[in-house]
Amino acid sequence: MENIHLVPEEEEDDLYTGYNEYNPTFDSEDLQNDMGFQQAVRTSHGRRPPSRAAVGTAMGRPSTGAVQDGASRPMTAVRAAGYTSSISRGTAFDPLGQSKGPAPPLETKNEDTPEEKIKILEKKVNDLIEESCLAHARGDLQLSLEKAKEAGRKERALVRQREQTGTADHINLDLTYSVRRLKVNMANIYFKQKNYTKAVKFYRMALDQISNAHNGMRIKIMQNIGVVFIHMGQYSDAITSFEYIMSESPSIKTGFNLILCYYAIGDRERMKKAFQKLISVPLGIDDDDKYIPPNVIITLTWFMSLTLRKALAEKYIMTSAKLVAPAIESSFAEGFDWCVEMVKGSQYVELANDLEINKAITYLRQKDFKQAVETLKMFEKKDSRVKSAAATNLSFLYFLEKDYEQADRYSELAMSADRYNPAALINKGNTVFVKEDYEKAAEFYKEALRNDSSCTEALYNLGLSYKRMGRLEEALDCFLKLHAILRNSAQVMYQLASLSISYEMLEDPHQAIEWLMQLTSVTPADARVLAKLGDLYDNEGDKTQAFQYYYESYRYFPSNISVIEWLGAYYIDTQFCEKAIQYFERATLIQPTQVKWQLMVASCYRRSGNYQKALETYKEIHRKFPENVECLRFLVRLSTDMGLKEVQDYATKLKKVEKMKEIREQRVRSGRDSSARGRREWSAGSGSSSSPIDTPPLRASVSRSEMKYSPVLEQGSDSGQSSHGTSAKGERLSIKLKTLPGSSEPYEASTQQEIDASYVDPLGPQLQRPKTAARKRAEDDEFADEELGDDLLPE
Repeated sequence: MENIHLVPEEEEDDLYTGYNEYNPTFDSEDLQNDMGFQQAVRTSHGRRPPSRAAVGTAMGRPSTGAVQDGASRPMTAVRAAGYTSSISRGTAFDPLGQSKGPAPPLETKNEDTPEEKIKILEKKVNDLIEESCLAHARGDLQLSLEKAKEAGRKERALVRQREQTGTADHINLDLTYSVRRLKVNMANIYFKQKNYTKAVKFYRMALDQISNAHNGMRIKIMQNIGVVFIHMGQYSDAITSFEYIMSESPSIKTGFNLILCYYAIGDRERMKKAFQKLISVPLGIDDDDKYIPPNVIITLTWFMSLTLRKALAEKYIMTSAKLVAPAIESSFAEGFDWCVEMVKGSQYVELANDLEINKAITYLRQKDFKQAVETLKMFEKKDSRVKSAAATNLSFLYFLEKDYEQADRYSELAMSADRYNPAALINKGNTVFVKEDYEKAAEFYKEALRNDSSCTEALYNLGLSYKRMGRLEEALDCFLKLHAILRNSAQVMYQLASLSISYEMLEDPHQAIEWLMQLTSVTPADARVLAKLGDLYDNEGDKTQAFQYYYESYRYFPSNISVIEWLGAYYIDTQFCEKAIQYFERATLIQPTQVKWQLMVASCYRRSGNYQKALETYKEIHRKFPENVECLRFLVRLSTDMGLKEVQDYATKLKKVEKMKEIREQRVRSGRDSSARGRREWSAGSGSSSSPIDTPPLRASVSRSEMKYSPVLEQGSDSGQSSHGTSAKGERLSIKLKTLPGSSEPYEASTQQEIDASYVDPLGPQLQRPKTAARKRAEDDEFADEELGDDLLPE
């Protein structure tokens, strides 16, 4: 009755009476004020299952979990798996249904069905592709090739099987594409094996199987085909491939290869057209990329990619211009001019000046220094970068011509145009270096290093400057840094070895041997380095190692007199005189005007017991040098021992020669005495005391008859001044040949007048082992031009 609404009699009938009346249970506007509902939302109170005798709420909600007639009904329309709203009597709690027993076994696959066979075959193909790739990564090309071939065969079988079963529409396109890519890999392997015919075959097979939808892949395969044809010498076929690529998708590398092919067949006109196509190839940079908005940060990867693409394009264009310039016109100068004009009208206009500089360098390589200088002087009024590069090259040219004044002038001009040009600073330092102002030269080299820390020429010359100034530790530090950068530089290793053995402050022969051993690994045929190693081992008393390196040095350069002399003395010292003969005969061929080598040949014959051959050799020496006393003495002795009739003639000649020598020596002594007497009389007559300048220097007066022949190994030895030849390190092998005839067999060497003054040692400066800094500095003076000349090339 409380829900019945009685309308008063005085009110009129309302047509919409009762439409706004509803059960308060569904009143959602009062839910915020319903404490029970709010508590259920905030906690798990609302998720608790109600009791069986649940009653309605105070607001009149009907009961949803009441038990009627002993039967329970679900609380909601959706029933949870394994659970009920009430627990039935006599049943255990088993939400997972384990009481029902184990699940029935899975149905076994029938591998005999066509679909299963296809899936198994696809898996095998994928496995073979993976194995082929792994084998190629390990470097096992043969295994990779075999796996790739097997994958190709199985893939073809797979396609046929699908066609037979009528499932051709379900072909695995990814798998097919992978197998086709595998053919490209197979072609690459054949290319590495230099089996070019099969490489072309597999490239073409891959090309036929790849559709036009993959145009990028087709272009790459065509590029590879053209490269293979170049290796095969089939330039016409290569041109066909490259021309197709340039018409479809032009690239810098393809254009360069096309120019190479035209150059190989000597087609001038097509070379010009190909060069024009090359400089018109776009770099692949969109216009939007050139003008990046200010609020956009350019990533380092994009910038590096852009820089590398541009540098690569400029490299190919410069190389192509240098290649075709001498071939497209009657002279290379006209060819360079044509290339410069073409480049000026292209997107690579900044390369025109570089081509002009390369034109000057080409003149330089042709030893046309005048044209090179004139070409470079044209840049004196250009912009600073080009002017600096041209002035740097001019400075270098004048330095090579030893015109140090002009070299200094142009180095100053290069520095004024670009103070941060390391090559200009190096050239300036070199001009100061030759004036022996090493401190100032070192400052220029340091400045070059501050501008470019990777400038190896500046670091090398800085080390030389420190070496000349005697700052050995700093020089050693420079060359060690340089060795860390240039691991295989022979010059750096030589300097390190030189610093280890040349100065008393850093003298370390073992370290020198180690550096020279590293040097021989880089230049194994350097006879001077091998001879120096032999000298170091000889100083240490290791004759076996010394002989090995001296012999190797002789094998590479059999004209080194010092090496020949050491080897001959070594065989005499080891009582193998007959083996020493070949070395002294070699020395006779090199220095035919010096009688000492012929005397040593005769002495070796005599010591080995071949007296007849020794007599013939002495006679031949007497015929060439009739006034040689040693030869006549041995002729007299051998003729006497052998009972020859010529003994009296030789004895008469010997007395005559000795008498002439005594007369000559008396004249020399009398001339010296009269000269000294005249100076003393002049000094006494002048009434002044003699000064040290007026007094002649004291010299040991040794008569020629008392002089014994004692040739010393000048190059690489210390002439007995160092203690390395004696003491605990072992006695050095004596190279002084005066001990060879014995004390009872005196003979003299030929005088200096008998030596041909016009003879020049073919070796030139040798690698020496001086014991003082002054002597080493003198050695460096000999090598100064060579050491600097290799390092002054402009960058």
